[in-house]
Amino acid sequence: VQLQASGGGLVQAGGSLRLSCAASGGTFRRLSMGWFRQAPGKERDFVAVIRWWSGGSTYYADSVKGRFTISRDNAKNTVYLQMNNLEPEDTAVYYCAADASLDFSDYSLAHKFEYWGQGTLVTVSS
Repeated sequence: VQLQASGGGLVQAGGSLRLSCAASGGTFRRLSMGWFRQAPGKERDFVAVIRWWSGGSTYYADSVKGRFTISRDNAKNTVYLQMNNLEPEDTAVYYCAADASLDFSDYSLAHKFEYWGQGTLVTVSS
């Protein structure tokens, strides 16, 4: 499975961006898809995940809950991250990730995802 993330950029605090991650080479509808982010000098942190089963249930990090929305379009093999009311603390490289056998309890663990995209930089100015 290959993942290609896009949509990053520079935005002012309070603004919005939508990230996209296009998948190829696998059965997209059976992949759980996640977004993680890594700020300079920090670890890679969980942002959001959407499962392929259970009606595509979603989970979010507390820091983005209510501001970010993850969604997927199985017809386009693409997962999205709509980011609203962005804050300078959201500045990071954002990575999409995928896994075909993600356990319910592992959705926030980066090392449980098998496939990763190259990352897209989001910079939020104050």
